[in-house]
Amino acid sequence: MSLPHRDRTASPPETPVTFLLEDPESLTLGGKPRHELKGACGENLLELAMDSGINIEHACGGVCACSTCHIFVESGMDQLREADEAEEDRVEEAPGLQRNSRLACQCEIIGKGPIVVRVPAWNRNAVKEVPH
Repeated sequence: MSLPHRDRTASPPETPVTFLLEDPESLTLGGKPRHELKGACGENLLELAMDSGINIEHACGGVCACSTCHIFVESGMDQLREADEAEEDRVEEAPGLQRNSRLACQCEIIGKGPIVVRVPAWNRNAVKEVPH
């Protein structure tokens, strides 16, 4: 399953983004704990993950109405758009809150990277769709 991308100017995917998955079996079909990807400026981390087969939970469809796509930005926070008040309010509802907590749907890539993101073990897409 992929998300409909927001309207944005396409830029080449050149920002290195590493996803570290604490529970790769529940988030991917392959079970790899580390995924090294390239993201485009203007793309958010949830879009990048979903398009790459990493099924991060996103109950609200990526519109900042829940906290299910909670992730930890291990490095490269300055390469992402700053959290706005709506995201800060939502992320406070997430389990395991840390200083580097963000919502993947709101982490828009603005820099050239690198970015390292950890997806906690308790983030599971309960309705993971298997591609046919």
